[in-house]
Amino acid sequence: MKLYSLETEHLMLDGGAMFGVVPKSIWSKKYPVNDLNLCNLSMRCLLIEVDNRRILIDCGMGNTMPENLLKFYHINGDNTLLGSLQNHGFVPEDITDVVLTHLHFDHCGGAVTKHADGTVSLTFTNAQYWIGKAHWETAQKPNRRERPSFFKDNIEPLQQSGKLNLIAENTEIVPGVELRLYNGHTLGQIIPFIQYKSKTLVYTADFIPTSAHIPVSFVCGYDIYPLQTMDETEEFLNEAVEHKYVLFFEHDIQVECCSLVQTPKGVVMGEVFGLKQFLDEA
Repeated sequence: MKLYSLETEHLMLDGGAMFGVVPKSIWSKKYPVNDLNLCNLSMRCLLIEVDNRRILIDCGMGNTMPENLLKFYHINGDNTLLGSLQNHGFVPEDITDVVLTHLHFDHCGGAVTKHADGTVSLTFTNAQYWIGKAHWETAQKPNRRERPSFFKDNIEPLQQSGKLNLIAENTEIVPGVELRLYNGHTLGQIIPFIQYKSKTLVYTADFIPTSAHIPVSFVCGYDIYPLQTMDETEEFLNEAVEHKYVLFFEHDIQVECCSLVQTPKGVVMGEVFGLKQFLDEA
């Protein structure tokens, strides 16, 4: 098995939205914020190469976002998903599987490509697409809070592709890559657990969006079911400490990976490192 970290664009979100009811005086000590109260966030993807499969986890925002929203979200940075793939020697046709943790625009937009004539097609034409069944149903009939995060251009090509795989329970898609379902941020969010040699790497997506969200009470304001997030996070963190999981963050612009440590006050971030160090030491 080989793992590749793929940097894409960054976006900025309101700090209050990112940390919910946690006071700024507390969360701002854990994550940087600018004078406009905006947090700069990565949209980091992960590529797993195992046997004859190349499995891409999440796709960044792609090019389907309307111009007015590009400005609203202060899209920045020089990296793109396709550029990062190319840097590692891959082209879109090499990808066999795309795991979309969920269908909010900053996670799935790169799965499709919008062309100059306005048409939209799949970016990874040889891939099967994996999505949580409950989340797919949510995207078809979104609730009022989530509706702005779903873009028609991102979803219709997947619906028409004949390549959708909807999972309703925890599923191992290849040996060593398990897709688990969580329901706090949104129903049916997929969280991949990757067994690499003797260690487990967890791609945390929006379940734990940044290292600053490790405390159970630091619930993102975007979460649809915040109490469920707290229950799921507490259970996961205890399991993660016991089994020495390593977290891989999609949205943390400063911390790519970290370990966890149990303290009298709860589970906290341990050692901070990059994916390369994780691979070298596994």
